[in-house]
Amino acid sequence: MNNNPKSCSSVIPSLRYRDALAAIDWLVTALGFKKQAVYLGPDNKTVMHAQLTFGGGMIMLGSVDNGGEASKFMAQPDEIGGRETQGAYLVVPNADAVYATAKAAGAEMVLDIRDMDYGGRAFTCRDLEGHIWSIGTYDPWATEETKTNEPVTESTDR
Repeated sequence: MNNNPKSCSSVIPSLRYRDALAAIDWLVTALGFKKQAVYLGPDNKTVMHAQLTFGGGMIMLGSVDNGGEASKFMAQPDEIGGRETQGAYLVVPNADAVYATAKAAGAEMVLDIRDMDYGGRAFTCRDLEGHIWSIGTYDPWATEETKTNEPVTESTDR
């Protein structure tokens, strides 16, 4: 997969980590993210803000204790029984390869790699601080409508 952004995503998840520098390194090594920007605090350990890209998408992250206002609205997975209130899905061309890399980097496999009923191959893992990541080959943008160039209609039931 060419991991250079071709387009901009208008939905950008944001995460907090106790050891954000270690998390950045892990996300790059284990899942294939690319560092776009990392802004450190005066102690050169606290991540005030970071941006990591993956294909045409991006996540933003920072240290739990970076003093930012958003930190008070977020909880770490270990503070809420290992659960998450939202998740991220990464579309990859080869889920088995990413599975092997993530597992070698110490990811806890929550749902083992498997073929999905709706198409594609996928797995779900926890990163080094317990955040949940789903990774698979199913691409929700590649619908039958877009493959055949037929118009895609939007629901008016909003």
